[in-house]
Amino acid sequence: MTAAPRRLWLCADDYGMTRGVSAAIRDLIAQGRINATSVMMPAAALTDDEVAALRKLKDDGRCAIGLHVTLTAPFRPLTPSFQPLRDGAFLPLAAMLATATARRLDAASLTREIDAQIAAFAKTFGQPPDFVDGHQHVQLFPQVRDVFLHSVATHAPRAFVRQCGRTIALPARLRDRKGLLLDILSVAFRRRAARLGVATNRGFAGTYDFATAADVASLFPRFLEGLPDNSIVMCHPGHVDDDLRQLDPLTDPRAREYDYLASGAFAAELARRGFVLN
Repeated sequence: MTAAPRRLWLCADDYGMTRGVSAAIRDLIAQGRINATSVMMPAAALTDDEVAALRKLKDDGRCAIGLHVTLTAPFRPLTPSFQPLRDGAFLPLAAMLATATARRLDAASLTREIDAQIAAFAKTFGQPPDFVDGHQHVQLFPQVRDVFLHSVATHAPRAFVRQCGRTIALPARLRDRKGLLLDILSVAFRRRAARLGVATNRGFAGTYDFATAADVASLFPRFLEGLPDNSIVMCHPGHVDDDLRQLDPLTDPRAREYDYLASGAFAAELARRGFVLN
């Protein structure tokens, strides 16, 4: 008896970061290679044209659209009173994690900013987000997670949120230090989400060392190993241009991910492992 296919959310993060990133994501949605993307509301490149093109794909039933809550540099807050800032922008990732871990963030500022990003999404797209996650996984950080989950429960109660705990065996977890940190942070995140009645994804995959020239074609099949039904695999495809080089150190991996996701090899791998996109 053939096993029922497992459903998968293949979510491209960072829609709106640059025109090249947004175009690459739309290309893959149109090709049926990914079925979700999360949008950065503070990104200057999120123009009316980019919004309209993505809304058309959603209206055609091609994808879910989520909010990519953004709280790290070089992006700037939507709210004028957000604290702390550095040179008018959010703190860099390492400083943001350290400040959150020490619980030195301004909770009122954090609440106003996350509420504002959810409200901006709803106004821009005409409905609340289908799901909510965080740029550079900020939704999992201590202090941030409590505000994040309460904001979602209040303003987008039908949305699910991204937890980043993996279901792979312990030896494989230990080989990925970034993934292991996300596993640990996700334990408390899932517990808090459950208490608030906020839905989360079951499994998660997609982390790797972006600093290396990773072989994406060998990585992605590994991401699918052992994933339960209704899991999320995150990805970061993009067309590299000068705007992206100025904004984000993640450049060449975006191009490699796009090439692989657009390939016949990727489509064949999904089918071979019994996955279908939600």
